[in-house]
Amino acid sequence: MTTHEYSTYKFQDLHRCFEEMQPVYTDERDIDKKDKAVLKDLGKCIADIAELPIQKKRQEQWKHMNMLEPGKPMVNIDEVCWHEMEVDEELRLRTSDPFCQHIEAQLRQTLYRWNHMQVDMIVEPVLYSPLAISNTGVGLYKEADICQTDTRNDVVSHHYKIQIADESDIDKLKIPEITHDERLSELIYTKYQDIFSGIIHSEKRGAAGFWFAPWDDIVMWTGVQEVLMDLAVRPEYIHALIDRLITIGLSVLDQYESLHLLALNNCNVRIGSGSYGYTDELPQSGYTQSHIRSIDLWGNATPQIFASVSPEMHKEFGIDYERRWMERFGLCYYGCCEPLHNKIEILRSIPNLRKISISPWADLEKAAERTDRNYVLSVKPNPAVFMENPWNPDHTRQELKTKLALVKKYNCQAEIVMKDISSVDYEPQRLWEWCRIASEVTAEYSD
Repeated sequence: MTTHEYSTYKFQDLHRCFEEMQPVYTDERDIDKKDKAVLKDLGKCIADIAELPIQKKRQEQWKHMNMLEPGKPMVNIDEVCWHEMEVDEELRLRTSDPFCQHIEAQLRQTLYRWNHMQVDMIVEPVLYSPLAISNTGVGLYKEADICQTDTRNDVVSHHYKIQIADESDIDKLKIPEITHDERLSELIYTKYQDIFSGIIHSEKRGAAGFWFAPWDDIVMWTGVQEVLMDLAVRPEYIHALIDRLITIGLSVLDQYESLHLLALNNCNVRIGSGSYGYTDELPQSGYTQSHIRSIDLWGNATPQIFASVSPEMHKEFGIDYERRWMERFGLCYYGCCEPLHNKIEILRSIPNLRKISISPWADLEKAAERTDRNYVLSVKPNPAVFMENPWNPDHTRQELKTKLALVKKYNCQAEIVMKDISSVDYEPQRLWEWCRIASEVTAEYSD
């Protein structure tokens, strides 16, 4: 019996550029009847939800916002602490085969979100069968000591071991080779068809975007204090290092494009650091379904370590290099956790920029007064609210009202993205209530 593996990612179909894929296994055996019955029932639930009229309405609302048209500030949640969310065994897996369990977990999480914390989520009438894409990696792996306070939580503290210390180490970084096992992709798709035919449409899909954060990788290989110091005292070394990673990223993108492994992301997959990318501006002119180009997609970039550097240094070592990547895409989302309120002017040099992350550590008012309606501010409330004891829903309501009042004052476009939810103090109802409050408050602030 031959066992195969295919690539999957935690980040909703976003492929990383520099890391080897993490495998999920399957083989030629027929799917167990009990497993198949479990998945069929879940597929029926998804199909029923996908046909509700609210799905089309929300698609149009996301489009209006992403295309800078008047409408409601949209809300999404991302990166949920699923290990704390179990209620009445709604997330307990009933299948036994790892391949089926992978699908089941995705479906159960979708249904859980729909039942308890919808906000403006969208469920489409399709299940995606992933392509069997392999990435050989860049030759370096993250090496770290880990400190864990909750063994069930995959959010842990890291102390990374330095692997790149000077120019001579840059040669350790190799260009990955991207390959596609078409036979395995077909096997996976056949299994999806066997399970869901007649219930919900299945479709093969490649990489619906990339999480592009080369500075995250740099600090994991060089050390945080070390690289921040080197920006000032060894700038030529840092220029060479980031240039190498941008070159590697572009090579990976070229390979995905030439191998026809890209997929559209103007749908209900995450773009940037947490929101949907529905828009009629993508795909662009000349698009064909058989050959999706990077210009037909949303792109993104983020240098989170630059939270503490000047706008001038951010531009020199961040944007001036990241622009080479972002120019390949039709629209772009910039940023993640780094505060960008003092850097709006340098972001204007990105010609296809549409969304700017406003993290919990950013000054929303300063960002809003420097931004016109050429951008969507992706406003991130602080997830630490879920650890307040006692839980204070009134605090949540007031915080959201304050943020949206600033957005309205400066006539900005904005979305609300609650993400990085590493804990809800094992009370999932806190997140449920946050979602209910966010839906109520944003409905009051429609244009």
